[in-house]
Amino acid sequence: MADAPDFIDLDRHLHLRGISFDRRPRRLVLLLILAVVVLGLFNVFGQRPEHIYANAPQAQLELYAPSHLRGGLLYEARFTITAHKDIGNAVLVFSPGWNEGQQMNTLEPVPLGQGSHNGDMILTFGHIPAGQKYRFFMQFQVDATNVGRRRADVSLFDRGTKLLTIHRTLTFYP
Repeated sequence: MADAPDFIDLDRHLHLRGISFDRRPRRLVLLLILAVVVLGLFNVFGQRPEHIYANAPQAQLELYAPSHLRGGLLYEARFTITAHKDIGNAVLVFSPGWNEGQQMNTLEPVPLGQGSHNGDMILTFGHIPAGQKYRFFMQFQVDATNVGRRRADVSLFDRGTKLLTIHRTLTFYP
């Protein structure tokens, strides 16, 4: 059998004995990586959408969107307005949290009108007959540097009268 090369210590390099080859730090790093993967599976870092409802005698508003988001994520928010009574001029008012730290890419179908008031985004949809549903989609992308929590409420109005509000908080992860 040949001799070991210079600067090779068989006890250290072959049998991995010594302080620099302790397996505990390696296992700890692997456990941390596994913990992040498991937390992702349980939707801790976002992306999985959830249903949120608000009801009033005149209408129901359903929001289907994720509330936990991470930087760079492309996601969709779906709004469904169900008119129990005629809504003469449906208007959705979005708090500033909908636009802070994220880019709005698409509005489908295009609202009849768009505007703003005191930082709130206002979208006008017009008449929704009783018993009808109106679905509206918004697509967003989260800014990579956006971290924290923001209020992202949405209210349904009919001719200046507030019918209902969905209160929600968005959580942004890096």
